[in-house]
Amino acid sequence: MKTYDAIVIGAGPGGYPCGIRLGQLKVKTLVIEKESPGGVCLNWGCIPSKALISAANTFEKIKHGGMGIKVQGLTVDPNELQDWKEGIVKRLTGGVKSLLKMNGADLAMGTATVTSPNTVEVVGEGGQKETYKAEKAIVIATGAQTIEIPTFKFDGTRIIGAREAVSLRTVPKRMLVIGGGIIGLELGMVYQKLGSQLTVLEALPSILNGVDPECSKIVERRITKLGGTIHVGAKALGYEKQSDGSLAVAFEKDGKRDTVVCDVVLVAVGMRPSARNLGLEKVGVHINERGFVPIDKQGRTNVPSIYAVGDVSGPPLLAHKATKEGEIVAEVIAGHKAAMDWVSIPGAIFTDPEIATAGLTADEAKQKGYEVAIGKFPFAALGKAMALNETEGFVKVVADKKTKQILGVHIVGPEASTMISEAALSLEMAAFLEDVNLTIHPHPTLGEAYMEAAAHAMGQAIHIANR
Repeated sequence: MKTYDAIVIGAGPGGYPCGIRLGQLKVKTLVIEKESPGGVCLNWGCIPSKALISAANTFEKIKHGGMGIKVQGLTVDPNELQDWKEGIVKRLTGGVKSLLKMNGADLAMGTATVTSPNTVEVVGEGGQKETYKAEKAIVIATGAQTIEIPTFKFDGTRIIGAREAVSLRTVPKRMLVIGGGIIGLELGMVYQKLGSQLTVLEALPSILNGVDPECSKIVERRITKLGGTIHVGAKALGYEKQSDGSLAVAFEKDGKRDTVVCDVVLVAVGMRPSARNLGLEKVGVHINERGFVPIDKQGRTNVPSIYAVGDVSGPPLLAHKATKEGEIVAEVIAGHKAAMDWVSIPGAIFTDPEIATAGLTADEAKQKGYEVAIGKFPFAALGKAMALNETEGFVKVVADKKTKQILGVHIVGPEASTMISEAALSLEMAAFLEDVNLTIHPHPTLGEAYMEAAAHAMGQAIHIANR
C-alpha cells in the first residue's frame, strides 16, 4: 500500500488546483483521474464551448459586420474548427499534467473507490488494482455529469448532450434545444450562427431562470432576431424518427400539443453531481437528497478526514468556485487558517450578448429587506461600444438606498464576462456607489459603463439623463 498525506479524487477545476496547492505547501499528494486531466471544464465544458462560441461570433461578425467591411465567399469548415478546438484542449490538459508534476503532486489514472476514511482503491485501465492510504485527508472533486431525460436517451448523433455538442463535425440544418438555460443557449447560439435553424423548448416561464429578467430578455430578442424560435412553458414529450432521418419532436404548451421537426436534439436540462458509486455512503459520508455532498466552510464533510470541493459539494456549479474551494481545502489540510468566506461568486453566461452577474438582483435585495437604488447605463450611449458596433445591453447597479453600498451588478452586453470582475471586487471590498464613481476609468472603454451606472444610481450620471 502506497502512502500519501492527501489524496484528491478528480482532476477537474476543483481537484487539480487542490493538488497543485497541496504540492506547493509541501503536502505529499496523489491526484486520481479516471478520464482526462482537466475534468469537464477543459475537456468538453468551459474551454471547448468558449472556443466554439468565439469562432461562431467571429463568423457572424464578419458576415454581418458593416463598418464598410465587405467579404465574399465566407464559409466555415467544421472539421478544421474542431481540430483547432481540440488543439486548445490538448495543450491545456497537457498543461495540467505538467503543473501537477512541477509542484510535486503525483497523478494516477483510474477509477477510484473510497474504501475507508483513509484509503482509496484505484482500478486502472488494464483492470489492475492499487490501494493508497491518505494520512491526513481525502478530497472528493468528482464534479457533475449531464442529466439525461428518459424520453430522449442519448445516442451520440441525433440525441446529444453538451459533451457531443462541442464535437460536432457537421452543422445540423435544424437544431432543437431542450432547456433554455446557460448550456443550451450558449451551444444553441453557436450552431445558430454557423447555419442551424434553432428552436428552444423551455419548461419554465422564461429562459435563463434566476438571471435578471431584463438581461435575459436581451438574449431572447437576439436569438429571435437571428431567426430562432423560443417556446417557454413548453414540455418536450418525445420524438419519432422520420423516413429522411429527421426527428419529429412533440411538445406541449398552454395545454396544446405541437410538433417541431429537426435533425439534432441537444438535451441541456442541467447537470447532476457525481457523488454516487464512489463508496462514500459505505464509509459514512452524508449525501443529501439532491445527490450533493454537504460541506462546512472549510470543505469538510461529516467524516472529518474526507473533504469535498466543486460541483459535487453543491451549487452554483461553476469552475471558478470549484478552483477557489480546492485551494482553500488544500490550505486547511496543510494546517493554514482558511475558509470559504466570499461575499459573492460572479457568474458569466457566454450567449450573444454576454451576461454577467455578481451579488443580488433588485428583487432579491428587496426580499432581504433593502430599499434599493438602481443605476443603469446603456451600451448604446457608450462611445467604445459604438466603435465596436456592439451596442445592445446595459450595466445595472443595485445598491442600498440608505447607505449607498453596492449589493449587486448585472451586465448584459459586450465583454460582460470581463467587466464583472471589477463588480465582484466592489462587493468583496464592501464598496459604495461613490467609490466606483470617484474611481477614474480610462476612456474610451467599456468599463466606463459601470462607473456611469454607479453615478446614475446617485443621480450624477454625465452621459445619460438622471432620474
